Amino acid sequence: MRSLKKMVLNILATLWAVWVLLWFIITLLIILLPVALIGLFPEPQRTRYFIVISRIWMAVFLPLAGVVLRIYGRKKFQKNQPYVVVCNHRSFMDIPVSSPGIPGGNKTIAKVELSKIPLFGIVYKRGSILVDRKSESSRKKSYLDMKQALSIGLHVCLYPEGTRNKTNMPLSPFKDGAFRLAIETQTPLIPAVIAGTHEMLPAGKLLYFKPGIIRMFFLDPVSTAGLTLTDLPALKEKVFQQMWNKLEESK
Repeated sequence: MRSLKKMVLNILATLWAVWVLLWFIITLLIILLPVALIGLFPEPQRTRYFIVISRIWMAVFLPLAGVVLRIYGRKKFQKNQPYVVVCNHRSFMDIPVSSPGIPGGNKTIAKVELSKIPLFGIVYKRGSILVDRKSESSRKKSYLDMKQALSIGLHVCLYPEGTRNKTNMPLSPFKDGAFRLAIETQTPLIPAVIAGTHEMLPAGKLLYFKPGIIRMFFLDPVSTAGLTLTDLPALKEKVFQQMWNKLEESK
């Protein structure tokens, strides 16, 4: 009986995934023109306009996908203060939630491979700093681009686990990049925790989507004033523990 129930649920999740994919494509086609037009504006206006379009897009798409998005802690962002936002990453659904959910203009580091997807690649490139992880020169350029984004008042959103967490643990070990960036630019960090996306769109499952609630929590800012790279391991561990505790609490 249990196996039959599981099979039925998987079939329903597959059918729902087709519905979600259809609406993703339809809404994507609608926003392509305004996304292309904002390329006429200089930075940081271009990115700020892009985030506005992204929020409108998600405000339409997410309800059609059966998703309720709840965001907590937006008031922790101070006006005119850029932040390095570090976010957990367990699902592809984290990306359309995190960037529009962050108050103000922001750039996300993103894999260059996905920018080659027809149509979607246009939108993907507009809101991202692209990096080819196999290229040392690309990694160096993306790091300089992140510094430049912070210098013009944009937030930078990074996933310190490096890639999607496919383990059964709340978090995978953090890499140094986000914390090095925050220390070298003396930019405060804001840890962000997303809960619910893993169950909705788990890694490794094709054509599977489960409607539900996504919750995004912005935690208290972490100052990097006066820190040097010798403080990086302690800073990384502090943020890791804060995010781990929040994920455990949000279960």
